[in-house]
Amino acid sequence: MHEHETTLKNPCSNRHYRTPRCRRQPLLIKACTQAHAFLLGWSVHAHAVKFALAYNLYLRNALIHFYSMNERIKDANILFDVNERLDVVSWNSMKSAYVRIGDIRNARFLFEEMPERSEVTWSAMIVGYVQCWLCKEALGALEQGRWVHGYMKSNGMEESVFLGNALIDMYAKSGEEELALEVFNGMEEKNLLTWTTLIKGLAMHRRDPEALKLFGDMEKSGILPDDNTFIGVFCACAHAGLVDQGRQIFHLKSRKYGYTPKIEHYGCMVDLLARGGMLNEAREMVESIPMQPDPLIWGALMAGCRFYQNVELAEYVGKHLLQLEPDNAAVYVLMSNIYVASGKQENVKKIRALMKKAGASKTAGFSLIEIRGTIHQFIIVRDIAHPQIIEILIRWEEIERLLKMGGFVPNRAEGLLDIDEEDKIEALTRHSEKLAIAFRLIS
Repeated sequence: MHEHETTLKNPCSNRHYRTPRCRRQPLLIKACTQAHAFLLGWSVHAHAVKFALAYNLYLRNALIHFYSMNERIKDANILFDVNERLDVVSWNSMKSAYVRIGDIRNARFLFEEMPERSEVTWSAMIVGYVQCWLCKEALGALEQGRWVHGYMKSNGMEESVFLGNALIDMYAKSGEEELALEVFNGMEEKNLLTWTTLIKGLAMHRRDPEALKLFGDMEKSGILPDDNTFIGVFCACAHAGLVDQGRQIFHLKSRKYGYTPKIEHYGCMVDLLARGGMLNEAREMVESIPMQPDPLIWGALMAGCRFYQNVELAEYVGKHLLQLEPDNAAVYVLMSNIYVASGKQENVKKIRALMKKAGASKTAGFSLIEIRGTIHQFIIVRDIAHPQIIEILIRWEEIERLLKMGGFVPNRAEGLLDIDEEDKIEALTRHSEKLAIAFRLIS
């Protein structure tokens, strides 16, 4: 062992944990990872074994990441398990591999076993929980992630590009865009993931002009966008209603950068066109997609039909959606709402009968809000379980009174079809998002 390295023993494992002061990246494996050049990377690994380099800590970490990015989780796990000397990058790479495939159980197991956790560790767990729709767990991890970041800043610990990316991702996903921008602006080194993470984060929170400006700045800096970057850009265009700009970028993507659009990019374009009211063009795009359109793409078109009350196209889309997801209650509810808005009550009865025959039942939605480190949950309607429900309802009544004074009239035409008008008003008043907002205000 060199004198510039330290070794810790994990009490829960026979592995040794190695913390070198210097960090090196095997550039060839890194390049193969970014280019998804699996066969070439596999060949590099073989040469490393041949020349007795395979047990080098930095190369091994890069290989774990390489195999996980190429969806060879078993191979990554073999590299992780057969070596006793591991550092925090080894653990993060393996845990992130499990997160990437949605295996939150194994990811959490490694997380608990880790002898040391970095900001990247916390961010990866937050992402994993969000991807698996475990919202409460994600918010709980976020609080601790913030604490870790504060500790690092107060102790003057250096933020690498990887750590900076993790912080931007964590803050952007939690709605702390200003903190994400602060981290971004303070980073001396930025890579593709840095720019892409912030672009998608800003687009997610409807800060579309900033997201599009950032995309332009990224191009000027000489960094080439990838598939994920364009998804963020298309989302920003959709939210801002920039149909022409979105079209231009979509075609520019394939010509200028030599990319072949994937199904996610077609989905973004369908959403953009549908939001902009160009439903026929959106339908033509769906029908021209070279791969099988998935429910998300049809759902984006259905949302446009609902907003612009195009019943004929909605019926066409609804048939395709029900073929793909016959037991998805949301499709039936959407169709019902469209029929109600267009005054076709007979069709409402038919769609409800089909829903009952298919055995589809709508899962109750809910809203989560965090107050001083505690997560509070409200069910979508009629939630009276919260201990402060009386105060919450009084505050919301005050808000509604102010809204009425301002001329706001709620839309009661859609949803909740099986209850009378008086109950419908009560249910809309007690919608989970409204309860959560009122609770935030009294807290």
